[in-house]
Amino acid sequence: MSRFVVISGCSGGGKSTLLGELGARGFSVVEEPGRRIVRQEMQGEGRALPWVDLAAFARLAIDMAVADRQVAAGNTGWTFFDRGLIDAAVALEQMTGEPMVERLNEIHPYHPTVFMTPPWPEIYEGDAERLHSLDDAVAEYERLAAAYPKLGYEVMVLPKVSVVERADFVLSALG
Repeated sequence: MSRFVVISGCSGGGKSTLLGELGARGFSVVEEPGRRIVRQEMQGEGRALPWVDLAAFARLAIDMAVADRQVAAGNTGWTFFDRGLIDAAVALEQMTGEPMVERLNEIHPYHPTVFMTPPWPEIYEGDAERLHSLDDAVAEYERLAAAYPKLGYEVMVLPKVSVVERADFVLSALG
């Protein structure tokens, strides 16, 4: 069974904050590929930004997620991913129709339980790296919430509680 655990879900739902808490507890964590790509693209010409060219952005996110998995292969214990390969592949498939989600999942599976942050309007905030609306974030959440079970993952929706309680929930669910 894979020790690579995906924290996915609604943009602005507290994924990064949860990963910060898990990291503070000594677990290996991997920052969301999308955030890193946006920072890199904003320093350059910005052609692969999700609001400029979503397909190019998703392709870069897939490449980065594969590289993240290779780097994390040497980790012992749980490694928590803020989004990852499946999220990027779902975005690319939705945008272009390229059927790649199932193939990439077969090659690079994650732990069978995926944790999803639900839409949480009370904490949602846009920023320089998150320009989409809450409605766009909810639509993305719905695509991901449908995609993961189709790939055989058990989806556990995280409760809307403090970050400490969320981290405890995740660790308890993993045993």
